[in-house]
Amino acid sequence: MIKLKSREEIEIMREAAQVVSRTLGVVAEHITPGVTPLQLDKIAEEYIRDQGAEPGFLGLYDFPNTLCTSVNEQVVHGIPNDKPLEEGDIISVDCGAVLNGYYGDHAYTFAIGEIKPEVRKLLDITLESLYLGIEQCKVGNRIGDIGYAIQHFTESHGYGVVRELVGHGLGKKMHEDPQVPNYGKRGRGKKLQEGIVLAIEPMINLGTHRIMQLNDGWTIVTADRKPSAHFEHDVAIVDGKPDILSTFDYVDKALAKNPAING
Repeated sequence: MIKLKSREEIEIMREAAQVVSRTLGVVAEHITPGVTPLQLDKIAEEYIRDQGAEPGFLGLYDFPNTLCTSVNEQVVHGIPNDKPLEEGDIISVDCGAVLNGYYGDHAYTFAIGEIKPEVRKLLDITLESLYLGIEQCKVGNRIGDIGYAIQHFTESHGYGVVRELVGHGLGKKMHEDPQVPNYGKRGRGKKLQEGIVLAIEPMINLGTHRIMQLNDGWTIVTADRKPSAHFEHDVAIVDGKPDILSTFDYVDKALAKNPAING
């Protein structure tokens, strides 16, 4: 059942999403070759709590950390560890926070120093596909319109679109109806309505769309071990149009000041 949100609820959710946006910005300030995902995780948890919020992932479905940190061929749900990041890596940082009873959920894939041109293109195309999907968040459109926009664009560049993992509704729970696949057919799926709030999150692979889960029970990797990119925004439909509740502005400011990250 889709739970539509009032204007007041959407504004509360914007505040939660902005906590996550600021957290990603703080994380971006500390990303450098040699830092470990566990160090980033500690920074994120402390910052979220300082904002009067609670980490949204910590303990959710028994997940052990505040961040999901997925490096290179890891698609999503990577558990932070003590392996230092290296020049040429990419790392998807997915973060959630609960503020005033509502969730924010937001992700960005960072490049560590200089990365291969084909990986740089993967990040750029995946980020662009996120906004193409968001453009379809209009009253009267359907879930399939979002997925089609993402799939058509990314597959036109030869990339694999993950099928088993999808975006989702967002609210008092991290995962609400409807599911939001990054693939689909135009005009299919549930109809989009005023007040719907979605976490749209393309997960796009440089090679095959096929994935597998590691023995830790969480980490998802590409079947061919080629890199994967992941970007996510929280989006509400307000006055019939998409209203992005989260922002990459804090990340962009941190990247401009952090020479260790190549955008």
